[in-house]
Amino acid sequence: MSFFTELAHQYIDGEWRPGKGSWDIIDFNPYNGEKLASITVATAEEVDQAYRSAEAAQRAWGDTNPYARRLVLERALRVVEERESEIGDAIVAELGGTRLKAAFELHLVKEFLRESIQLALRPVGQILPSPTEGKENRVYRVPVGVVGVISPFNFPFLLSLKSVAPALALGNAVVLKPHQNTPVCGGTLVAKVFEEAGLPAGLLNVVVTDIAEIGDALLEHPVPQVISFTGSDRVGRHVATVCAAHLKRAVLELGGNSALIVLDDADLDYAVDAAVFSRYVHQGQVCMAANRILVDRAVEKEFTEKFVAKVASLPVGDPADPRTVIGPLINSSQAEAISSLVDQTVEAGATALLHGRADGNLVSPSVLTGLAADSPVLSQEIFGPVALLVPFDGEDEAVRIANDTPYGLSGAVHTGDIERGVRIGRRIHTGMIHINDGTVHDEPIVPFGGEKSSGLGRLNGESMVEAFTSQKWISVQHGRSQFPF
Repeated sequence: MSFFTELAHQYIDGEWRPGKGSWDIIDFNPYNGEKLASITVATAEEVDQAYRSAEAAQRAWGDTNPYARRLVLERALRVVEERESEIGDAIVAELGGTRLKAAFELHLVKEFLRESIQLALRPVGQILPSPTEGKENRVYRVPVGVVGVISPFNFPFLLSLKSVAPALALGNAVVLKPHQNTPVCGGTLVAKVFEEAGLPAGLLNVVVTDIAEIGDALLEHPVPQVISFTGSDRVGRHVATVCAAHLKRAVLELGGNSALIVLDDADLDYAVDAAVFSRYVHQGQVCMAANRILVDRAVEKEFTEKFVAKVASLPVGDPADPRTVIGPLINSSQAEAISSLVDQTVEAGATALLHGRADGNLVSPSVLTGLAADSPVLSQEIFGPVALLVPFDGEDEAVRIANDTPYGLSGAVHTGDIERGVRIGRRIHTGMIHINDGTVHDEPIVPFGGEKSSGLGRLNGESMVEAFTSQKWISVQHGRSQFPF
């Protein structure tokens, strides 16, 4: 039985079972079109079963000694380490990730699991003073109960585990719905890892399904108190609206339109390397990717020549080949949309220094310049291998252009003067920005998240405690209170 066929099931209350829906999600290899698996979708009834089993299992888990919970996370890390080669192959096959990308994702998965091990012991209570004589105020950190997690297709294993592992470590149960294009790496593989780690049944449930089958059942269900969603801002707005209507907490990690700024005193060779990685890693299918490369006119010509030459040299092809840098986009719709976007932008007057072409789901890199200031492409997220080069005159214009977008996730500033870069970085309306580095970064203990249309809330480190626990005040009157009647 193949890796994918073995995991092509729903995972509910500790049982692997087929879905009861009337249609199947077909899991394809985006590079060669090979059918990897067929999974019958879960119904709204099965979503209810998943949430109910999570609710029942969480009561004991929330009372479990955090040192015991930590042991499960430690075993999960060992499972990933022992099966790293097999999981890497799955990332290449299911989402068209290159070998480099698979290694990058697995490295981060292990780092976040290590942090989750420590997170089990992180919540601490407080004893606060009271103006009332004889009263003691205790503030406890308690699990929220059940967390719903919805993950995307681009870094599915990482971005599922990034919410699932901390939520479990902090005493919660989880229902996970992966993206339809990555049901195994983003869903059932996560369940398999924790099953092998000895997680008690019911604490993690995976439902492979689609809104066409279940509507908003995953969001509207009365059991989950928190929904952690990673994906597009369009869907994120819907998630936020439904959660607000049901008074649920929503943690939203959404899209981006990051700017990488190259100042006149930057190390240009280094800036080129950072910009090429920031734009083209995983074919540009990264929310933090540098959509816009802003370059001071004083160095525009030299930077552009070096940037275009490096991009033109990137190998495009089979993601299983270790030499490949640009693999396939996730599906034909994405490939067609990116190709059409490039064509339309050029027709509208932009200059293509490189004009990428589609070959199936493979889309070679494009580099566009000469864009009108009001070009629609400058304000949107581009989930593909397309870079926009935009010249500017001086710091103020660079900041204005960088902020001229509804998004605010990541960014970077390249300069020979670090404090100059920090000053500019502080003026840019974004949740994260990096001086003399790329735009694509994630670390376990720093707050990760965006401003404006890039999301709500933060993840990582102490932010996980805020996201997946609640505070409970218990007062104790050691004396006797005086009441007015």
